[in-house]
Amino acid sequence: MNLAKGQIEQRLEELGFTLPQQVKSAGNYVLAKKYGNLVYMSGVTCKMNGQLMLTGKLGEQVTIEDAQQAAQLCTLNHLSIVRNHLENLDQVDQIIKLVGYVNCVGSFPDMPKILDAASSLLIDVFGEKGQHTRSAIGVQSLPGNATIETELLIALRDS
Repeated sequence: MNLAKGQIEQRLEELGFTLPQQVKSAGNYVLAKKYGNLVYMSGVTCKMNGQLMLTGKLGEQVTIEDAQQAAQLCTLNHLSIVRNHLENLDQVDQIIKLVGYVNCVGSFPDMPKILDAASSLLIDVFGEKGQHTRSAIGVQSLPGNATIETELLIALRDS
């Protein structure tokens, strides 16, 4: 499928980001489900071409900076999924909610700092329409020992 490159993808390129290749489901579920003008997105980890790019726990072997880059990669994976679902990202009207799960030790307090990188990317790309609600949750483990997993809820423009 040859997808049209719109203004949002051009903005991503200006910021130095490239969308990953097609992201695939790791189980018996869909990555995105459109209902009305909303797109509910399954959790994605920081994979590039099917391979986890960062594993481990914050507060042990993983730095905040590395985890922030992983959170940005999760966001790019979401945008890749949306692009492949919709043809281009210009149909996105609003980013509604970002939920982030951070694989960390029990005493790690800085989950919001990790998710700030994903939030900032969305705002840098979509402007005011990228502002969203958010939850940053520390967890004991994630699939494949991934460091980060995120979910998005996106509203589309009325057709």
